[in-house]
Formats: sequence, C-alpha cells, structure tokens
Amino acid sequence: MGDQLTILDNFSSGTVTNVRNIEALSQNIQLIKGDCKNPQNVKKALSGVRIVYHFAGDPEVKPDRSDSSSWFYENIFATHVLLEQLKNFNVEKIVFASSSTVYGDAKLLPTPESYGPLVPISVYGASKLAAEGLISAYCHSHSINAVILRFANIVGRKNKHGVISDFLKQIQNKPRKFRILGDGTQTKSFLHIDDCISAILDATQNAKQSIDIFNVGSDDRLDVATIARIALEEAGLDGTKSIFSQMASDGRGWNGDVKNMLLDTSKLRSTGWRPRHTSEQAVRSVIRSLLDGNNNEGPHMRSLHKKRELVSA
Repeated sequence: MGDQLTILDNFSSGTVTNVRNIEALSQNIQLIKGDCKNPQNVKKALSGVRIVYHFAGDPEVKPDRSDSSSWFYENIFATHVLLEQLKNFNVEKIVFASSSTVYGDAKLLPTPESYGPLVPISVYGASKLAAEGLISAYCHSHSINAVILRFANIVGRKNKHGVISDFLKQIQNKPRKFRILGDGTQTKSFLHIDDCISAILDATQNAKQSIDIFNVGSDDRLDVATIARIALEEAGLDGTKSIFSQMASDGRGWNGDVKNMLLDTSKLRSTGWRPRHTSEQAVRSVIRSLLDGNNNEGPHMRSLHKKRELVSA
C-alpha cells in the first residue's frame, strides 16, 4: 500500500490549494484541518504515526505588532501540546523546524551548531529556542529521537513573509522610491526551498544522536541592498531610487534583527548533502519566478514520508 502521510494544518497563513497537488499524488495522504494547540486535533493526527515533522508556528521575525503572544502560543504552547500527546503514541522521531535566530548576534561566523551561549535577540528567536528545550526534555524523558533543524532564510514562491515578499509588494506599486529597512549592509544566508527539502530528508535519515541538531543554509551571504538591486533589475525598474530607513542605530532593519548571519553547515554536508543554489541564485530565481507568475514548483514536491508520518504546518 505504500507509505502514509498525514498533514495537520490550520491554514492560518497557507491555503488548501497549496497542498491539493500533493494530495493528488497519492491516496495515502490525509489532510486534517486542525490546530496544534488543540489536543484532540493532535491526537487524531498522531494515530499510527512514526515520524513527526513539526513545522507549525508563527514564522514572522519582525515585531510589527505590540502583542507578542502569538509567538508564545503558536511556537511554544503549540509545541508543548504536541509533545504532551506525542508521549502517548509510538512515535520514533520528531523533526523540528527551528531557526538561525536562536544564535542571536553570533560572534563566530560561520556559526556551528556547538556555538554558545545561545542569546536570541528577538522574541521569535527566543520562542524557537524555548521549543528546542521542550523537545529535548520530552524526548529524553520518553525515549523519542529528535532532529532539530536551524534554518537560514528559506526562499520559495509560497513564502508570504520576509525581505523578498516585502520588496515585491513595493514593486507591485511601481514606486519611484524603493524603501529598504536598515542601511542595506545586513548580510544573510538564503536557501532555495528545493535545497531545503533535500536537506530535511538527508538530516532526518542520517541523524546519529538521540537529539541531533543541524544547521541548514547556503555557504554564502547576500546583503539586503543587493537583494533590492536584484528585485528592481528583474522588475525592469533599474532607475528607481533606493531609500534606506534607519530603524536601528547600528544599521540593522529593526531592533531584534540579526544583522549578520552565516551558518556552518559542515555537519549536514558530511551526510553528502549539497545545496544546488547560491544565495544569489536562490533569491534571483524566486523573484523571477514570482514576477513571471510561474507556478512550477520544481523537484522539492518529492514526498517527505518514510513509514507513516505527520507534518504539522
């Protein structure tokens, strides 16, 4: 009959149409509309599951709101509810989508998984670190394996937040002045979604420790000013003037924004994984695809499931 995949999603940010093509690939895929904060929904989704991919949460890093409770409920409380139910099922492994923001302003670049102390500078980063701690404690207590993935900036067509999304929203209005948060010198690592999916599969299959942590990112960095230039080039707005908005005194985009980030991915590379795109190639490819209205998703639509698995989104 093949492998079974269950997807639990409340569609607070995504849409059902995003996963309809996945459902069409196999009769062995079950989609449950529910919430990780609801114990009954989680119980239903966990039935017969061996591997859980916990990717649910509030992904927004930028503090555009005064109420930070969403990060607590969606990233910490939801993880707690999932783990409380997890211990009652025969789950072998949980794979968690954490973030490079747990490192804060790391003094060592590229930053290895062993770097410490971990001092996040955003509530989002703190919520991911808290979730890591809960997963570690529950897995040790109940003999469940865990793979913690600390992601760089992941870019793809369906991503509705982050610098690319912000820039493209401006481009839609064909602005005479292009607004950039910070001084444009902030540097980040960007990873194409196809490379991200292959990294998830490789890390899941090659984890050797009961609690194994992997950095997931590209080898290089891109500064925000360059991303703006690429976006304007691809949109044919080369003559548009860029305006830098100093949201923080040291040039970062906002208080809590990690100004420089580059992950050491040598541990993941030791499994044989390699990204196919540089940061610039990933960013340019996604921008071009979005501007062209191209719906082709590429090879990352490969199934995540091995045995019976749950993906919380």
